[in-house]
Amino acid sequence: MTTADQIKETVTNNDVVLFMKGTKSMPQCGFSSRVAGVLNFMGVDFADVNVLADEAIRQGIKDYSDWPTVPQLYVKGEFVGGCDIITEMTLSGELDTLFADNGIVFDKAAADKIREANG
Repeated sequence: MTTADQIKETVTNNDVVLFMKGTKSMPQCGFSSRVAGVLNFMGVDFADVNVLADEAIRQGIKDYSDWPTVPQLYVKGEFVGGCDIITEMTLSGELDTLFADNGIVFDKAAADKIREANG
């Protein structure tokens, strides 16, 4: 199986996937920590892929998405964005809409708290 096939299988078989440096319980960079923190706080069930554990995946995900940086968030197989995009979508409420439209369970009250704290 090629790296691209492996990535495609991961994003296809999981509703929400975060390719990140480290893991959701132990992020290894600030940007990965911020996105994982938002998802964890909102109670989203997501698969985490530690790009530091596999050099092929680390480069492969950048090629797969044509996006130069990690973390990268996928919802229902579609690339959503990196840290800045996810932060903006969280604050604007777009992330709530994306999750709701795709049947992803999340804590709306927690999402509202994030917005209140950053408003």
